[in-house]
Amino acid sequence: MDRNEMLQKVYSQLAIDYNCFPEDFLKEGLIFTIAKELKGRRPYPFIEPRLEMITFGNGVVINASEDILPLLREKLKDKTRYEVINMPFVYGINPYYLPNLSDIKLLKKDDNFEYEFVEKEEISKLYQHKGFNYALQYDHDSLHKENLAVITKSKNEIVGIASAVCESDDLWQINVDVLNSYRGKNIATIMVNMLTIEVLNRGKVPYYSTDSSNVISQRVAIKSGYIPTWSHSYRSRLEFL
Repeated sequence: MDRNEMLQKVYSQLAIDYNCFPEDFLKEGLIFTIAKELKGRRPYPFIEPRLEMITFGNGVVINASEDILPLLREKLKDKTRYEVINMPFVYGINPYYLPNLSDIKLLKKDDNFEYEFVEKEEISKLYQHKGFNYALQYDHDSLHKENLAVITKSKNEIVGIASAVCESDDLWQINVDVLNSYRGKNIATIMVNMLTIEVLNRGKVPYYSTDSSNVISQRVAIKSGYIPTWSHSYRSRLEFL
């Protein structure tokens, strides 16, 4: 898989999620689309009214409930990408990362720890280990379950877990958590790197996301082989419209 093929897979999935065309993410300007639950969308709650925005650095795809689209068009008329993303009713803007395929490589492991892959069928056994809420859903009935995980052990104790959650046929989201007393030891970076390369080897697209304020998590993404690719506003303050 090369970068262009990887991006096409991402564009295609987001086009389903946000009721647009894959090529819309490459266009300049504002692209308004009606929020719909299309077949094949990632299984996130569909809460209405809704307003989400996605940009890959060109224009902005604005996906919203049909009844508020006219007001949005009026409010955002002649606005630049920067102005749109910084409107008072827009927040929850997070960066999303894809692997840097031209540069990613397996990182050297710390010999003080043991690392182990856990396949889908065995992941639920990890639910007995509490404190890894960023990596595990602790939900046997989840619609998008963990498909693969990496655990880190210190003296037979699990101190870190990274998981790849199957968001769609092509996209697997990478999540990671490390016990507080073991943070700052590069454990998260090594696990994310291991998991990312294994997901790529299985022909899937791994992606990483974090809160815009979580600088430490953003560093993990960069050090483990990712580059920022798109931004997504997943929440809004519709009362300010």
